[in-house]
Amino acid sequence: MWKYPIHYDVIVVGAGHAGCEAAFASARRGALTLLLTMNLDTIAKMSCNPAIGGIGKGHMVREIDALGGEMGKVTDMTGIQFRMLNRARGPAVWAPRAQADKVAYQTEMKHRLEKTQNLHIQQGTTEKFHVEKGSITGVSTQEGIFYSAKTVILSSGTFMRGLLHIGDVHFSGGRAGDKPSVGLSACLEELGFPLKRLKTGTPPRLNKRSLDFSKMEEQGGEEGVHFSYDGVAKNTWNLPQLSCWITYTTGKTREIIEKNLHRSPLYGGKISGVGPRYCPSIEDKIVRFADKERHQVFLEPEGVHTDEFYVNGVSSSLPYDVQIEMIHSILGLEEAEILRPAYAIEYDAVASGEISATLETKRVQGLFLAGQINGTTGYEEAAAQGLIAGINAAGKVLGSAPFILSRSEAYIGVMLDDLTTKTLDEPYRMFTSRAEYRLLLRQDNADIRLRHYGYKLGLIERERYDTLIKRQEMIAKEIERFTKVFKQIEGKGVSLAQLLARPEMTYAALLQNYPELIHDYGLETNLHIELHFKYAGYIRRQEMDVARFENTEKLLIPSDFNYRNVMGLRNEAQEKLLKIRPHSVGQASRILGVSPADIQILMCHLKT
Repeated sequence: MWKYPIHYDVIVVGAGHAGCEAAFASARRGALTLLLTMNLDTIAKMSCNPAIGGIGKGHMVREIDALGGEMGKVTDMTGIQFRMLNRARGPAVWAPRAQADKVAYQTEMKHRLEKTQNLHIQQGTTEKFHVEKGSITGVSTQEGIFYSAKTVILSSGTFMRGLLHIGDVHFSGGRAGDKPSVGLSACLEELGFPLKRLKTGTPPRLNKRSLDFSKMEEQGGEEGVHFSYDGVAKNTWNLPQLSCWITYTTGKTREIIEKNLHRSPLYGGKISGVGPRYCPSIEDKIVRFADKERHQVFLEPEGVHTDEFYVNGVSSSLPYDVQIEMIHSILGLEEAEILRPAYAIEYDAVASGEISATLETKRVQGLFLAGQINGTTGYEEAAAQGLIAGINAAGKVLGSAPFILSRSEAYIGVMLDDLTTKTLDEPYRMFTSRAEYRLLLRQDNADIRLRHYGYKLGLIERERYDTLIKRQEMIAKEIERFTKVFKQIEGKGVSLAQLLARPEMTYAALLQNYPELIHDYGLETNLHIELHFKYAGYIRRQEMDVARFENTEKLLIPSDFNYRNVMGLRNEAQEKLLKIRPHSVGQASRILGVSPADIQILMCHLKT
């Protein structure tokens, strides 16, 4: 074993979406960082659909950007279609989504990593963690190299003992075309980490030239939608905007799948891993929604310089011959050519209860986990974890306080709290419904909520932070002015604030009707002012709820607290609290199996 001559502060293992954000955050905080990946050519690869954002997920991408991450900027630069979802519903669930050119995305992300100070990138297959006296000391690779480090972030994606399924065919791989990681699973088990098997899947890719778009509904993009608060030009790559297409399965599709269910490894017992409930395979849909006559299929272009189309909605593990028959039964796909077959993949993840809110493991000091290894699914969930892990791994080396976001501050905080207080039986996906305070956690105000953290952590430059301060000051002045400027309407004096609060009124309408009184600050700032007045009562109510919530979050529990000394605490509560070791009374109250009575007893004991 050859020892690499540089001693790193942080090593990031895996260069998917979690690993990239972890490496950026760690290096920008000033920690000497190594990003170690099995293949330099697949950094930030979009293994599944070439899209970023969506309901809940789009909120997190804007939060990542507000904190100083890169996912939003790279998407803006390489996007080929942008849309704001849920416009017909309330603003709390509006969510940006973009199709990206998958090759341009990973190329741009790799280029940015290569230009980052304090960051080294090496190709190597990590096989073992080295631990001394309960603390990580480095990693060794299949290539026979030992890299020493003070902290390590593992972001292995679906590679740990990955097993792919296409009907009766099963073969090892981290994804189609890539070899799996086998040594890491065994190493984690040796260190005492309990592992579980999870499953995800991907649909086939089709040749554009073989599709009949005349039978489909075209869906174009929108102007003015973006992720980054820093004004990164969307046309940096000079990519044209492309359409997506909507079609549907048929009764014949159902017949084909029902006739061949016994050949599916999912229903034949060959797959032991649990898949994501909210992103089911087409086989799952046919079985679970038997009363539904058809299912929507969403065709997404994978890039400007490729004819490959991603067929969103027909993820499958059926045999290849059945996939061909099934695809040809869908409207507009009667002559479709499959370029890559669909497959399901099983992989190892660490069981719930092994990480703290900083994403550091409880068994090994200095070892952090981020992404699908923690039981999540999705690029955005992985990137958010990578960012937090990178911040805290670097912070541990630099001696700074742990960085933990609250449920009331960010969707990222909601996700991390769920990961550390709940037992996950299926891959975790973010939805707006998971957040109690979603009217406060809108996609349009993520910079106001979180950018000051990014600046304090050293991830946001002074110039970018000053832009936020100016925006906040301007919004505050406008909000005050709206309450003081009146118009005579039907003989009554009505303030601009009262006008804007009316259900039928919008900022755009005010701008058109009273151009001498209303200023145009751009779509996002205009929207922020409008929502302030339209939802003032609801927002105040949620702010009161947050104040009560934060009172319990401020009641901290020592990390070495002995719950067995608390008289009257039920055995189940003791076991759950000892396993999860919550950092606050608020977090303890959200643990399944800990009752309100247990919390009252715990609070009394803490006070004494």
